[in-house]
Amino acid sequence: MKIFFRVDASIKIGTGHVMRCLALADELRRQGHQCLFICRNHEGHLGNLITQKDFELHVLHTPKQLGTFANDKADLAHSDWLEAPWQTDAEQTLRVLMGHAPDWLIVDHYGLDAKWERSLVHAVGHIMAIDDLADREHDCALLLDQNLGREPSDYETLVPPTCKQLIGPKYALLRTEFTDLRSVSLKRRRSPKLKRILISMGGGDRTNVTGKVLKALSNSGLPPETELDIVMGNFAPHLEAVKKQASKLSFQTAVSISVSDMANRMCAADFSIGGAGSTSWERCCLGLPSIMIVLANNQRLIATALEQTGCAQMSTVEDVDARIREVIQELKVQSTMLMRMSDKSQKVCDGQGCMRVVAVLSHEDNL
Repeated sequence: MKIFFRVDASIKIGTGHVMRCLALADELRRQGHQCLFICRNHEGHLGNLITQKDFELHVLHTPKQLGTFANDKADLAHSDWLEAPWQTDAEQTLRVLMGHAPDWLIVDHYGLDAKWERSLVHAVGHIMAIDDLADREHDCALLLDQNLGREPSDYETLVPPTCKQLIGPKYALLRTEFTDLRSVSLKRRRSPKLKRILISMGGGDRTNVTGKVLKALSNSGLPPETELDIVMGNFAPHLEAVKKQASKLSFQTAVSISVSDMANRMCAADFSIGGAGSTSWERCCLGLPSIMIVLANNQRLIATALEQTGCAQMSTVEDVDARIREVIQELKVQSTMLMRMSDKSQKVCDGQGCMRVVAVLSHEDNL
């Protein structure tokens, strides 16, 4: 099969959408299928990563004369993520697709909906939509929402009756490195300790939540031998400020940029503090206990559901200082807390989601 992905990354959007599409593309290619990407040239896009992984990339350019564009009444909550009218995006995407006759077009973008999908369906075999919000209509043959707490009924009026839905972390799109390290990671958590903490807010961190986390940890009473593994993106606007702040902490700190070994870092960590986005499923796969910080409204469902299972603690950006210090104190007092959180988290996601989704894509005649 030939599969096109329409997905973006940017400082505003973050990197999670592209990363999960790359995970699915890796598995599709491993099973003999051809994958190609269509991405807009936003600041902070991941085009270099896509091409480094030897996927063909088609870049959509935003005409300078567009500037700001008029929104019609039907525009979406995240329509500004496109930085172009959806009609322009559809026209540019169609020009890329012409002559390819792809079997699937997979769209992972909060700024696109059924209108965009209908304008392209004649040029492709089928359309698959990846969503997390259940806030807009889709005209697709297959819909994936990998979030805990989501129900098929949430999309009942948003997709055609013939649309097949893949719902829940069973279908979470994780890279094989997480699946490969799962058994090793779970084994080392049988005798948990709180020595190494992984801190990662994703690729952008526009409001410097990382800095707030470091400040909270500095006042948490952790011993100086505590190791902080801080991961940030190339385009994080507060990167230099975080480096300076980390260098003044009493802990053993390291700031790494745009790493390619996140699974190894999660495996080596005893605890994690990070955003409540798609990386939540990576942490669950490896049984890594965490504090999830809700960085955007669309992450609240994930964070609430995971906290209710007991596999993670939730915090908002506003109360991050007090919440981190509270959880650290609980971990000191309750010797079994890390083990209990790990046991619960590993049951949420087994890391086999990509294989399950590819199996569905490969049997398109059954849709």
